Formats: sequence, C-alpha cells, structure tokens
Amino acid sequence: MPLYHKLGKIPHKRHTTFRKADGTLHYEQLFGTIGFDGMSSLLYHLHRPTQVSEITKTLDYSPRAAVQYNMHSRLLKGLELPPTDDYLDSRKVVLFNSDVHITLAAPRKSQTEYFYKNADADELLFIHEGSGTLKTLMGDLSFSYGDYLLIPRGMIYQIHFDSPDNRLFIVESYHPIYTPKRYRNWFGQHLEHSPFCERDFRLPENLQAHDEKGEFLMKVKKQGQLHHMVYATHPFDVVGWDGYNYPYAFSIHDFEPITGRVHQPPPVHQTFETSAFVVCSFVPRLYDYHPEAIPAPYNHSNIDSDEVLYYVDGDFMSRKGIDKGYISLHPAGIPHGPHPGTYEASIGKKGTEELAVMVDTFKPLMVTQTALDLDDGKYYKSWLE
Repeated sequence: MPLYHKLGKIPHKRHTTFRKADGTLHYEQLFGTIGFDGMSSLLYHLHRPTQVSEITKTLDYSPRAAVQYNMHSRLLKGLELPPTDDYLDSRKVVLFNSDVHITLAAPRKSQTEYFYKNADADELLFIHEGSGTLKTLMGDLSFSYGDYLLIPRGMIYQIHFDSPDNRLFIVESYHPIYTPKRYRNWFGQHLEHSPFCERDFRLPENLQAHDEKGEFLMKVKKQGQLHHMVYATHPFDVVGWDGYNYPYAFSIHDFEPITGRVHQPPPVHQTFETSAFVVCSFVPRLYDYHPEAIPAPYNHSNIDSDEVLYYVDGDFMSRKGIDKGYISLHPAGIPHGPHPGTYEASIGKKGTEELAVMVDTFKPLMVTQTALDLDDGKYYKSWLE
C-alpha cells in the first residue's frame, strides 16, 4: 500500500550518522521488496539486527496434497478444526498451489515464547473470531472481528490474543499483496470510486524499543522449512522508522459495496490483488434496483480460476446448507451458480446481510488431508433438483 508513514525518532537525512545518548551509532536497516525497486522502509535499531548466536533445528513446514488434481466442488466445515494452543501449530493449510496457501487456524494461546518471520510470503490474516494485538518491530496493531491484517514478507512479529477463543482465515501469498490498481491513481492515492480509502487503514503505532540482550528464539519460514534461530538481542529494538513497507489493518466492515441496477460481477467486491490471485469482500449491501432484476448471481464457468469462498456471517442468499466458518471450493473447468430455488427466491429482495471473503486463484488448488477431514463429501451434488 503506497502510503508514507513514520514512527519514533529518525535522522534528518537517510544513511547519515544517528547517534544514541552515549554517542554510539544506531544501526540502519533497509526493509524492502523486489530488490531495491519495490516498497521499502528504513529502520533504526539499537543493536545490529544481524546477530544470530545459534541455529538449533529445521522442521519441514510444507503442505502435502491429498488430492493433487481436484475437480470436486467441496464444502469444508471450517469451525470443526480443533483448537490448538500454539499459534504456528494451529495453522493448518487446507488448499494450496505454488502461489498461495489458504489456511485455517484456531490458536488458544498468545505467541509469547518466540518471534516469527515468514521470509517467503506476505500474510493476510482475516480475524473471524477473537481480538488482540499484532506486535511487530515496527509497532503495534490492535485487531478484532472482521479485520484484515496485512503482514509483509520478512516482518518479525508476535500475535497476542485477548482470550483463547480465536478463529483465523489466513492467505499466505508468494506474490506481493496490494490494493487493486484500478482504484489508485498514478501517484498511488485511492480514487473517489474506490470502495475504501486511506483513512480506512489502521497503521502501526505504540513503537517500543526493547534494549535487551540474551537469547531470543526466532522461527523463520523459508522454502517450506521452519528454521529455529537464536538471536543475541531483542528483535523489537527499533527506535524509529519511515517509509512505505509495513503491516497494516483494514476492517471488512469499512468496505463500501458498489451496487447497480442489475447484478454486479465479482470484481466490484475486490479488496486486494496479486499477479496470481485476488481477494474480495462480500458485505451487507442493497440489492440491484432494476424493477426486473435478479439479485442472485447468474451461473458462471470458472475457466481460468478456482474460487474459494469463506463464509463469515449472515444469510448467504445463493446457497443452502451454509453456516459461518464454512469454505466452498468451486474448481476451474466446471460451472457453478446459485442453489436450486435461490435464484427465483431472490427476485424482489431488497438487500443482504451476508459477510464473506473470497479468494480466486489463477492456478488450480490442491487439497490437503485437513481439508478432506473437514469436507462434507456431498457438496458437489447440491445443485441436483
């Protein structure tokens, strides 16, 4: 998101001396993407951010395909995923390809014993249940029900929950995640027809520099492996930073829906994009207002993308037998549409209270064993009359 932000103390000029009270130097770090061509921020540390004292172990953290070539429409009952104490252990990939991992998590405990860094991918955390604080070396972000948390790759963080009742829908992207470019001008500012704007984003605050030496466990995900590394200084020792590359929060409740006289296509719900998939937000909205409009979506063929819909809350007017926390998968190559009776029943309706997150991928998704364990096994037959 191209929006300049700064926190804490920084020198007047980049790459110049910036001294502590005792006369020694702060240590500058460029935190950037796409080489030196993408968005970046400059961070100033109390200690060198390079001090690794030990590498203890490496664990395989890559997902495995139970179904590699999927042509089943599937319905996963996401809230049946058992809760797990540890944050990383709770993360279970259900669908994936080489571009994106789609994950469910139900962590009970805050992540306080270690720090985490995903060196491979941006992470988009959707908060379905729970609240708390995302703590990073660039400041804090409070979160609650309905928040998206966008965490850039390479960001060191801990996540602290207010209670043990938490449910997350996580999109892990191997391509940078941005807001849709059609909603931004050539300067990066969101345009008047965008369904959200800069004032809707919540940026890091409450920067606290920890001046501590010792042993600090860092778990780093790289190439599908989880490396356990011990750092000699506290990772959150940044006294100030500025730039464009940082985590931020956006609430699905601040997404303003675009409506029309007849049914609008899914791109009007688009919230984030990459070169490999898009993320859309379906929110409460007025229905189409042509006197003969059919508000339910028309049948459509997924020729180029797999469609994943995570049902958050409300009444899902084009589906039967859907509850919150369910995930529907409609694979590329076969058409799908509203369930029998919902197409006709939508005529004359004035609005919907549905809340959902959609991910459309441009490569086929593989299905894990966790997904099969949550699958109802019969969803693909649900369009039979």
